[in-house]
Amino acid sequence: MQRLPEGLKEKLCTWYDAGHRDLPWRQDREPYHVWLSEIMLQQTRVEAVKGYYARFLTELPTIAALADCPPDRLTKLWEGLGYYSRVRNLQKAAQVIMDEHGGAFPETYEAVRALPGVGDYTAAAVASMAFGLPYAVLDGNVFRVLARLFDVEVPVDTGAGRRIFVELAQSLLDTERPGTYNQALMDFGALLCTPAQPRCGECPLAGCCLALAAGTVALRPVKQGRTKVRERWFHYLHISCEGRTLLCRREGRDIWQGLYEFPLLETEGPADFPALAARSDFRELLGDAEWRLVGTVVMPRHQLSHQTIHATVYRIETPSLSAAAAALAVDTAAVGDYAVPRLLERYLLEYDG
Repeated sequence: MQRLPEGLKEKLCTWYDAGHRDLPWRQDREPYHVWLSEIMLQQTRVEAVKGYYARFLTELPTIAALADCPPDRLTKLWEGLGYYSRVRNLQKAAQVIMDEHGGAFPETYEAVRALPGVGDYTAAAVASMAFGLPYAVLDGNVFRVLARLFDVEVPVDTGAGRRIFVELAQSLLDTERPGTYNQALMDFGALLCTPAQPRCGECPLAGCCLALAAGTVALRPVKQGRTKVRERWFHYLHISCEGRTLLCRREGRDIWQGLYEFPLLETEGPADFPALAARSDFRELLGDAEWRLVGTVVMPRHQLSHQTIHATVYRIETPSLSAAAAALAVDTAAVGDYAVPRLLERYLLEYDG
């Protein structure tokens, strides 16, 4: 594979120093701050993270505070960011730091990598940005930049492809300024070498970009294929009774674990309300009480990474609750205190009342 000309690191870091993004987690090298921001930024846009990052640190300014935070409160702080396993692992890692490292963030790549929820990318980001250790990061932006600079035809989502990119990234790393270089490469992919309509005319590396010379920029990076998307049909029962509303906590290993939602009936495909009302789990909730359907809201399709959720919310009023339903009732005024999936957060904001 052809090597790039000398001066790549200097050009990249010079570009970064001249006008990198002013992001709140770049104000210091505090390991907790770097780690928190990297976990939040996984699968989430930078602009969306800024507000969450500030609010999170205001309430949980230390690793000790994070380790001791009640789980429901922690989930509420994360509400809307999605991928909630991230925040559960964040707290598990904080507890490991308190128990096994005396409350001090570990300072080696291996120890950071061993924390719950920390993969190769996050460990390299924290090690380089917080401690100046020579570990190259590989995220979507970096894959794209390297694939274009070297015109790599091997798919990035294969074992062979990953080995190539790991070697490339590490060989190009500026070991004198690894944190700055890693951030420069990520910013470069986010601002110039974008997935669509890259700004090649403004690119300081255009003269040594093999894909630009070959006319293959739009074809890089190569991906082997997409994971099949699963379609699901959710039917929520928004049941109200004398100032109380039914909420359930999601358990198990499915999506949105630990979040709250209205009682849910899931079907294999579209279903009408009479069919739902005939189900035993519906009758168990409402028993023999007089109830009435006061509204139906068909939610916009909710897209997750590998799932498409088709959700409908049925608004039901009843003067009394069965024993099973009463165990789920909370004050209607307090519903906003519970962390709910983004789909239901949207319903509560836009359609409820």
